[in-house]
This record gives sequence, structure tokens and C-alpha cells, in this order.
Amino acid sequence: MAGNRQQRVESQIQRVLATLIPREVRDPRVGPLTVTQVVVSKDKSVARVYVVPFAQDTASHPELLEGLRAAAGFLRGEVGRQVGLRHAPRLDFEFDDSFDKAERMETLLAQTRPKDSQTDP
Repeated sequence: MAGNRQQRVESQIQRVLATLIPREVRDPRVGPLTVTQVVVSKDKSVARVYVVPFAQDTASHPELLEGLRAAAGFLRGEVGRQVGLRHAPRLDFEFDDSFDKAERMETLLAQTRPKDSQTDP
């Protein structure tokens, strides 16, 4: 049962942040992004928020994280109110590099396939 509640809280936090960040965060460093996943610690004191910017400009990634970290206090309060949590978790923002890792793995796998079995889509 506790795991089920944990998943509900994580998905609610993800939905709230996905709508809050573009509408309420006015920091110019924070551009369009996608909240891909939220993982809340067992004691619910910390929520790790994974984000991917729409623009694939890797030079702006550190600035984006700085902007999100600057707005974390405001976002934490709003998350607590909208999700209905007595104690809202601290928000830690990180880049979700799983898409880059998946692309790299696909490239490596494609290199190991025999040339005659590769097909163009």
C-alpha cells in the first residue's frame, strides 16, 4: 500500500511541476522543459525532479538548473499546497540523461549488427 501512495504522490508532484514551471517561473534561465520523472525519498523529505530542456543546447543546461534551484523554494510551497502535503519535500533538480544514454546504446548496438541485417526505416 505504501508503494502505491508513493507513486501517486510522485505523479501528482510531476503534474503540478509540469504546469507550474512554464506558467509561474519567470527566471530567464528557465526555458521550455519537460519534467520526465519525480522520485520521492522513502521519508518523503526530498523529491528528485528529472528534467529535459526542449532545446538540445548543452551549454544552457547549467543555467537552467541554476534557475530551477533559485525557484525551488517557491515551487516547493506551491507543490505542498496543490498536492495537499503537510510537509512538502525539498526539490532537487537534475538533468535526465536517460535519452542520451539510450541513443548511445542504440548507436553501439547498430555498430555490432552485421551490415546485411541493417535496414533503413
